[in-house]
Amino acid sequence: FTCTKNYLILSTMDNVKTKLDFYKIENNGSTLRKIGNEESEARIVAASVRPYDSQEDDQFFYTTSGYLQPTTLLMADASLVEKETESNTDEENFVTRTLKSLPPQYDATDLEVEQRFCKSPDGTDIPYFLVKKKGIEMNGKTPTLLYGYGGFEISLGPKYIASVGISWLERGGAYVEANIRGGGEFGPSWHQAALKGNRNKAYEDFIAVGEDLCQSGLCRPKTLCARGGSNGGLLMGNMFTMRPDLWGAIHCAVPLLDMKRFHTLLAGASWMAEYGNPDTEDWEKFLYKYSPYHHIDKDVKDYPPMLVTTSTRDDRVHPAHARKMVKKLWDTNPDWPIHYYENIEGGHGGAADAKQSAFMSTLAYDFMFDTLSKNAESME
Repeated sequence: FTCTKNYLILSTMDNVKTKLDFYKIENNGSTLRKIGNEESEARIVAASVRPYDSQEDDQFFYTTSGYLQPTTLLMADASLVEKETESNTDEENFVTRTLKSLPPQYDATDLEVEQRFCKSPDGTDIPYFLVKKKGIEMNGKTPTLLYGYGGFEISLGPKYIASVGISWLERGGAYVEANIRGGGEFGPSWHQAALKGNRNKAYEDFIAVGEDLCQSGLCRPKTLCARGGSNGGLLMGNMFTMRPDLWGAIHCAVPLLDMKRFHTLLAGASWMAEYGNPDTEDWEKFLYKYSPYHHIDKDVKDYPPMLVTTSTRDDRVHPAHARKMVKKLWDTNPDWPIHYYENIEGGHGGAADAKQSAFMSTLAYDFMFDTLSKNAESME
């Protein structure tokens, strides 16, 4: 929350959307009276507020961004909320002027954002955000990129990602972010729901989102790809081994993949509170179940095309995870479409400067989009 001279502004998250409520400070600060709409509507944006001069003024700085909107700084006035009339029903009627905005990096004119929900196998509602062209034909041919993380209480949500806009959305693809368990979208309990022996919940949630996208008609498995890095790379490894039939392509970046030895490599020991300790009964009870390196199945005929990327200088997740996984896949069946790129610089981010970052992003997006586009062309 933040306070101006006469108002308290409360910013909350409601189903991974931002909600602002305004209260009038009365009786020398002893009581608060809600003003504006009784039930303010949550919006698919990231927003923050801070006062202009909390001792003398009711103006405040309002910063917003979203999937289609670059970061924008606005000047606003809390007192305008009380002056709302039937002719002034704008949900942001408190905004007085735009101070500054980052320039847009891609054309978002014909794009729209919506939030959808699907059910995980245990009945839990899983939210996800979908960015797509307005009026898109639901013929299953849209190249659709599903991104996920699901760990360490890290939340996904509305933000402006120029690389996605330029490399995916402008080319006609749809972009999806899944708010699976293990993240922090609904607080500590959402994170704790997928710790250690319950890690399967995060993977079941991600699969449920993928299946829901296919059932909606937006895409089919051959036109659906998955992407994730670090802990999200572990997610991708498990998508590859658990549900190879659901994906047309996978990008697995700087991943954990060998959960038997993760704690012996670089920073891995610090993650045992998240995953478990493979030197104890945790290995047989649950860690083995989601160690992708140990679940490569020689009898699977059609694994999806997968690009694995890592960095020689990653000081967080050892590149051995990626190297071993790819080597084992190549040795098991050279016909599986497995691709590997290791940058010799860059640390855990996979790139040391803007030029390398642009190259790595282009490599990944082109691999995924070209693969899905070819699949779409071959569909009836």
